[in-house]
Amino acid sequence: MIKNKYLISEFISTTIAFLLTKIFYPKARLIRRPLYIRGKKGMIYGEGFTTGHGCRIDLTGKTITLRIGKNCLIGDYSHIVAHQNVVIGDNCLMASKVFISDTTHGFYNQKLDLETPPNDRLLETKPVKIGKNVWIGENVCILSGVTIGDGVVIGANAVVTDDIESYSIVGGVPAKLIKKF
Repeated sequence: MIKNKYLISEFISTTIAFLLTKIFYPKARLIRRPLYIRGKKGMIYGEGFTTGHGCRIDLTGKTITLRIGKNCLIGDYSHIVAHQNVVIGDNCLMASKVFISDTTHGFYNQKLDLETPPNDRLLETKPVKIGKNVWIGENVCILSGVTIGDGVVIGANAVVTDDIESYSIVGGVPAKLIKKF
């Protein structure tokens, strides 16, 4: 009996999410709630865009800083930070808890006092580009300045710090090539 109650409540919540999606995000396929978007005007998304529960999108730049292609799915509790430029190609599939950012809170260098709190450091931004038909596994972290080619598969828990060639499988911390097609 409990199983049926779950199915009914999930059906009702998905139906409500679908209706709200068609009202507020007409090109999207399904936007599940809650969805947190700061700076919505800085985002362009293609038809068929879908998000899971609890996604967070922070757009802090002054222009369009996030472009999401057609038929992209962003899994539950994923977080995208776009201050300068993040581009996600068509047909990308992201599992849950993926983190993508084009910014850092600065690095320690000769120009920076080591006692400067991280929140007071200048943001350093470098664009992130993710090609089409990319599959990003659970809990992956994609850092600023990275370009990911078409058809790439990124294994769960990987930290992507360098560019990835098209049609590659990568994994690990930092992400390393496992196989190239």
